[in-house]
Amino acid sequence: MSDRITHECGVAMVRLLKPLAYYQEKYGTPLWGFTKLFLLMEKQHNRGQDGAGVACVKLDMPAGAPFMFRERNIKSNPLDRIFRGLLGQYNAHVSSGVIHPEFTPTVKANFDFGGELLMGHLRYGTSGGYNISSCHPYFRRSPWATRNLALCGNFNLTNTATLNRSLIAMGQHPIFETDTQAILEKIGFFLDEEHEDIYRFLRKRDLSGEELSRRISDDLDVTRVITRAAENWDGGYVLGGLIGNGDCFVVRDPSGIRPCFWFQNEEVVAFASERAPLMTVFDLEAAEVQEITPGNVVVIKKRGTVTDQPFTAPMAKTPCSFERIYFSRGNDVDIYRERQALGGGLADQIIRAIDHDWANTVFSYIPNTSETAFFGLMSALRARRRDEVKSAILSACRSGTLDEALLDELILRNWPRAEKVVSKDIKLRTFIGQENLRNQLASHVYDITYGSIRPGVDNLVIVDDSIVRGTTLRRSILRILARLNPRKIVIVSTAPQIRYPDCYGIDMSELGKFIAFEAAVELIRDRGQADLLDEIYELCRNEVTKGGSVNHVRRIYDPFSPEEISAKIVERVRPKIEWQGEIQIIFQTIENLHAAVPNHRGDWYFTGKYPTPGGYHVVNQAYVNYYEKQDGRAY
Repeated sequence: MSDRITHECGVAMVRLLKPLAYYQEKYGTPLWGFTKLFLLMEKQHNRGQDGAGVACVKLDMPAGAPFMFRERNIKSNPLDRIFRGLLGQYNAHVSSGVIHPEFTPTVKANFDFGGELLMGHLRYGTSGGYNISSCHPYFRRSPWATRNLALCGNFNLTNTATLNRSLIAMGQHPIFETDTQAILEKIGFFLDEEHEDIYRFLRKRDLSGEELSRRISDDLDVTRVITRAAENWDGGYVLGGLIGNGDCFVVRDPSGIRPCFWFQNEEVVAFASERAPLMTVFDLEAAEVQEITPGNVVVIKKRGTVTDQPFTAPMAKTPCSFERIYFSRGNDVDIYRERQALGGGLADQIIRAIDHDWANTVFSYIPNTSETAFFGLMSALRARRRDEVKSAILSACRSGTLDEALLDELILRNWPRAEKVVSKDIKLRTFIGQENLRNQLASHVYDITYGSIRPGVDNLVIVDDSIVRGTTLRRSILRILARLNPRKIVIVSTAPQIRYPDCYGIDMSELGKFIAFEAAVELIRDRGQADLLDEIYELCRNEVTKGGSVNHVRRIYDPFSPEEISAKIVERVRPKIEWQGEIQIIFQTIENLHAAVPNHRGDWYFTGKYPTPGGYHVVNQAYVNYYEKQDGRAY
C-alpha cells in the first residue's frame, strides 16, 4: 500500500495440554510451547511493529512462588528483542547449572516463560500513543489467582466513553487511556464478582485454604464473566486472556469483524489472528484450522477442558474485507485466490483506459502487497488478449487474409507486457512511523527502473491495493513515474474508493484525510452547492445527539458517479512537474469486490453501511469534526 494506513494488531496464544516433561521427551526441549508462540508471532509480524508483548501463566506453582509473567517492548524490532532477551536469560541459567532442561522442574522454577499458558501480542498504535503503558498484554493483579488477568486484543470499540462511565457508576476510578484499559477493568470487575460469589458460597463449608482456592478455580465460569462484561461492547474485537488460576479464553465480536483462528489436538490448543501461521507452525492442513464463531468465547479451563459457547446475541456476519485486500498475509490459500480475483476484476476497466493498445502499454505494481493482485490482473489480461487474437484469426481465416505477417502482429508483438517498474529503495514499511518522519521519507521510499518503458510511447499501468489519502501518490509515486516520461499513467486500486471512516480496528476515522471525500466536497463546491455541506452538518449533529443509525455523509457522494470522483482525485494528486502526460485513476467496483471476496462482506469504509450502531455515530461525528475543523478520532 502506498498510502499510510495503520494496521490491524495480531494475537497469538498457545495452551499446552501436557506437562513440560512431555515436550522435552518428544521434541527435545521444554520450550516447545515458547518456541511455537514466537513462531506464531513472527509469522504475523505484518500485523504490528509499534510494540510487542508476551505473557505466561504457570500451572500448579507452590504458594509463595510467582506464577504470572509479562514482557513488553516498544523499541525497534520489539519481537526479536523480547525473545532474544528471554532466551538469553534461559541459556545463561542453563550454562550456570541453575536450569537442567531434561529436569523440567528446574525450567519451571527458574525461567519466567517456562509455563503452560503463553500469549503474545503485536501492536500498531491505533490509540493510546506509542509508549510502553499502551503496549499489550495489560495486567490486573491480585493475591487471589482467580482474580489475576492478562489481556490483549486486536480491536477498537466505538463506545469507550460509555464503558468508562459505567465503570464510574460501579464505583471504580478508571484511567481514560485506551479502550483496552476499559475492557480490562470491565472484565476484571465481573471476574471479581464471580470470584466473590463462589467464595461466599464456599466459605461456610469449613474448607482448607488450599481446597477453597481449588474449588473457586474449578467453579469459575469464564463464559458467564465474558457475557456480563460484554453486554454493552460495540465494535470489532478479538480478545485473548489468561487468568492466574490457569484458565484462558479468546473472544470474537458478534459480527466477526476481526479475524481469529484456532486448532486443537491432544498436545496443544493454539490461536492466531490468521490461519496460515497456524498451518505453517503446526504443519496443518487448512481444514484442520477453524475460525472462532462470531459472538463466541472459547474457554480452556485449567484442567484442559475446552468449551466454545456464545456470549452474546448473534449479528449479521460482516468480516472486514480489508483483511483480505491488504492486512493479512497473502500466503493463505483463500486470500491468495481472492487477491488474484481482485486484480482480475479490474481487467475490463484497464483495457478501456488503454484503448486496447497492447503494443504500447507496460503493466507493473507498487510493491509489495499488491503483487498477488497484479498476477491476477495479468492472467485476466492475457485471457482477454487470447480471445481477441482468436477472434482475429478466425476472421482472417474466413476472409482469406491470414498470413505470416498477421500472425506475427497478433501473436508475437501485442501481448500484455509486465515490467518491475517500481521498487522499494528503503526497507521501511511506509505506513508505520511518526507522521513527520514519514513525510520526510515519502519522496525517497520508492524508486524506478530506468529504461523499463519507452519514453513518450508507452502507457504505464500501476496496480496498488488501495488509495486512502493520495499523499504518497502526489508526493512520491507520480513524481518518480513521470521521470520515465510515459505517454499516460494509469493508477489502479484493487480496493474501491475509501469514503467513510473505520472504527473497528483500522486507524482511519478522520473524513478530511480521505482523498475521495476531499474530491466529492470539491465537486460540490464547484457546482455551487456548498449549502449542502451545511445541511449535512446539521443532520449529522442531530443524528449524533439522538443516537440514530442514519449515515448522512452518504449524501456527499450521491450526486456523483465514481468516475467523476476519480477524475477530481486526479486533479488533487497531480504533482506540479514539467511532465504533462495524462493521468487516470481506476478503483475497484463494489460488485467486483463482493465477487472476489464473497465471505467478507464488511465494506463500511466503501459503502457507509456499518454493522453496529457505534459505526453510525462515528461517521456522523467524523463529519461534525470535519466541519468544525476539529482534529482527532471521532470516537
